[in-house]
Amino acid sequence: MAFTRATGRHRRPGRMQRSTARAAGVAALTTTGVFGTLASPALAAGPEPEQTGLLPVLTIGDEVADQIDAQAAAQQQAAERAAAERAAEAAAIKRAEEAAREAREEKERAAREAERKRLNTFVPPISGSYVSTGYQAGSSLWSSGSHTGVDFHAATGTSVHAVGAGTVVEAGWGGAYGNQVVIRMHDGTYTQYAHLSSIAVSAGQTVTPGQQIGLSGATGNVTGPHLHFEARTSPEYGSDIDPVAYLRAHGVNI
Repeated sequence: MAFTRATGRHRRPGRMQRSTARAAGVAALTTTGVFGTLASPALAAGPEPEQTGLLPVLTIGDEVADQIDAQAAAQQQAAERAAAERAAEAAAIKRAEEAAREAREEKERAAREAERKRLNTFVPPISGSYVSTGYQAGSSLWSSGSHTGVDFHAATGTSVHAVGAGTVVEAGWGGAYGNQVVIRMHDGTYTQYAHLSSIAVSAGQTVTPGQQIGLSGATGNVTGPHLHFEARTSPEYGSDIDPVAYLRAHGVNI
């Protein structure tokens, strides 16, 4: 029994139907040779594409996807390079800061060491001299009956040096001591330099080891030019200690 489609409006073919029909049409044209007739000589001379009608569409889609993947990979690589450069820059800054900090600390250590050496450096009060009268030697020349310091042999005008770092507390006339200088040393002890012909420092002035503080002479109660040197526990007369032992304890060879 035959059936006929009812007259009236027909539904539009779906997407799948249209694609199938198109593919079928292309296949038919290819089979009959019409496709080859319509194609340009250049296209006709090339290899025939597969007879599915879908390969060109899929090929174009793969190329676009490859381009997108390549762009994404390039962007990822650029981002990784930028991150690596930032990390390298941060590491370089950190290394520079650490190096600067270490340099500052080393400089501070060197300064502290230099200061320590300066404070602990002692020298003889007169270079190349010797003790001509020892500590506590007895004589009627001294009011106490004994020598409260030591005398260093020196002609008038010989340079007299501070034996160590300190601050001048007295600089001027000292009665029987003549022209004198008294220095408070960095460790709290005191040193005295007497019978000077001239004084080169003033009270309140800081001095360094070996700095010239005056010239030897014969001022005050003396029988001839020399340097009278004392080590004391205070700036006052009568607080004297053995000056040779004092200097030797600070590394001076007497």
